[in-house]
Amino acid sequence: MIIERFKNQDPIPVYRRVRASGRLFPDGLKYIDSWVEPNFDRCFQLMECDDLALLQQWILRAEGLMSFEIVPVIPSKETQRVVAPFLDAPRR
Repeated sequence: MIIERFKNQDPIPVYRRVRASGRLFPDGLKYIDSWVEPNFDRCFQLMECDDLALLQQWILRAEGLMSFEIVPVIPSKETQRVVAPFLDAPRR
């Protein structure tokens, strides 16, 4: 999960760049979906990749239009598989 903060809560420069040049993702970085707060403060983007350096390359292309926070997440179905063997074990 990538949390972007629009500089000065202004999404216009970002959307202009996307319209003109695309999202500028390096090969191997997959965009899943995104959500924007109503006040244009933050955008939450779900991305997928095997190499975190791809996220770094993409962030360097942002040209100061926003700041980024990278939050690694695991799909719930994968977490359920990890947790399943512990469900019936006694708690300490």
